[in-house]
Amino acid sequence: MSEQKKVEGVYGAAGSHWVGDGFPVRTMFPSREVEDLSPFLMLDYAGPAHFKPSNRPRGVEQHPHKGFETVTIAYQGSVDHRDSGGNAGTIHPGDVQWMTAASGIVHEEMHGKQFTAEGGTFEVVQLWVNLPAAAKKSKPGYQGISSAQIPRVELGTGAYGRVIAGELNGVKGPAKTFTPVNVFDVRMEAGGRGELKLPAGQNSAIVLLRGDVVLNGSSPLKGEAQIARFSESGGSVLLEAKAESLLLVLSGEPIHEPVASYGPFVMNTEAELQQAFDDYRAGRMGHVG
Repeated sequence: MSEQKKVEGVYGAAGSHWVGDGFPVRTMFPSREVEDLSPFLMLDYAGPAHFKPSNRPRGVEQHPHKGFETVTIAYQGSVDHRDSGGNAGTIHPGDVQWMTAASGIVHEEMHGKQFTAEGGTFEVVQLWVNLPAAAKKSKPGYQGISSAQIPRVELGTGAYGRVIAGELNGVKGPAKTFTPVNVFDVRMEAGGRGELKLPAGQNSAIVLLRGDVVLNGSSPLKGEAQIARFSESGGSVLLEAKAESLLLVLSGEPIHEPVASYGPFVMNTEAELQQAFDDYRAGRMGHVG
């Protein structure tokens, strides 16, 4: 068994708000306690929330992004995506959308048509991943990853991880990334136990969406919307579930570059940030057709 990562702190959500009219989110970071988790910039946990049937889609109409990637993971309900690069798709529970904004893109995110018509419980996570300076100039891209494409790795008894990006126990995830990034969807039964291996030298955190888990035998992570941050040293975390639990595990190699961000743009300098606004206003990021 490798040296355990130290739990540096366990924190609740930084706040809650609506994104558009379809995403009631709790922001897990950035927060006063978890301010710098490079290469990860932000994580919003939307729901679980019940929506009544509607004849009008809810969500976020077209808006721009530049300089980073958005990762949307569906747990309940569905999300329709369209962007100025001509990409479109719908993700259902277990699916993932990995959009690379890079040099600039405009997209919209709405509740899926069937979910809109039928209503039900909606639960998704959106994660923002920074890009290194050179990649911020890359062509935008889109990866629609179905649940069937995401491999499952047993972590112990009553515990497994779905490898969305990176590598876990020698199994690689389908998402293509610009820097070393691990994103694991971990599910645990009540009484489940497992060991999670995470690289030393990376920033890492575990987000408990809902459940009751003990980390390394002594640190409780309980309820909803809780986040534990870990030391860079060490290479494993022990998990013990007191109840059925749903977790999102993140680790990544820090990007040691300056960050200039405002709203939907994340660049390296204030001048680049201003250029991003100019490009969007001039229509150079395109439109959702």
